[in-house]
Amino acid sequence: MTALPPDPNLAAPLRHFEGESPPAPAWFRDAVAVAPTVGRLTVKGAGIETFAWGERGRPGLMLLHGNGAHAGWWRFVAPYLADTYRVAAPSWSGMGGSDWRETYDLDTFADEIEAVAEEAGLFEAGAPVMVGHSFGCFPMLTEAGRDAGRWRGAVIVDPPIFSPERRSGRRREDGRFAPHRVYPTLEEALGRFRFAPMQPCDRLYIADLIARESLREVAGGWSWRFDPSMWARLALPDRAAMVAGARCPLALVTGARSDLMRPADAAYVQDLLPPGSPRIDLPEAYHHVMVDQPLAFVAALRALLAVWPR
Repeated sequence: MTALPPDPNLAAPLRHFEGESPPAPAWFRDAVAVAPTVGRLTVKGAGIETFAWGERGRPGLMLLHGNGAHAGWWRFVAPYLADTYRVAAPSWSGMGGSDWRETYDLDTFADEIEAVAEEAGLFEAGAPVMVGHSFGCFPMLTEAGRDAGRWRGAVIVDPPIFSPERRSGRRREDGRFAPHRVYPTLEEALGRFRFAPMQPCDRLYIADLIARESLREVAGGWSWRFDPSMWARLALPDRAAMVAGARCPLALVTGARSDLMRPADAAYVQDLLPPGSPRIDLPEAYHHVMVDQPLAFVAALRALLAVWPR
């Protein structure tokens, strides 16, 4: 049987815009008009890109993006939290506007969290909270496993932590990687953007924003900003042990339609959490919950952080 070609709406959601930006609603335009304070600091020899919103002295909130993404994935979310919190978001080394490294490890990523939190003033009002999406959960859990009391809580958002049954059926990564292609025009590069894992996207104005900020101009055209070799240079410890080792309260947020974290995986992770840990399942959200249901995600975080942790 011949495999069907991938759905172009999934494999190339921006192609039909031919380099133009899709129309966007007022709430989104208002949010991205709130420009973050952009900074840069050096952690273990690598320059780390940082975004910050809100006044120093407010309770601290750290937003941690997923694999291959960048701090700009929070630009349409953070301003809706910055009226209450001092919000910071780094781009991990090897991603976004941060430098690439020769090797990567979770302890170094956790050091990046600490350095950015200190630089942004997140500890000025007491212990802050971390929110980590997808891969961002792993450095977050590493940091949460360090000093007890340093962080008030950590919110795990649709993490790639799978049930034992699911793990047994997944293909293991072999560490191979291919260099990025160089696209001759920005239009062609934007036309190649897609989510990983592939998923529908009803808010293509968000996809357009994060795609543009995922690219950089290079000799001969445009290419992606993340380091394609990172996974050949990074090993992850046991993921269940990372959850069990956290020394601050944990909460779980999942996308009800996520194809990465399926219901059995979410139930497995929930069982790993301490009894009474909150769980929020966002209706109509896929894996990239801040893209799929951005305002519902903001509302969920606001409600959660108003009452948790105590």
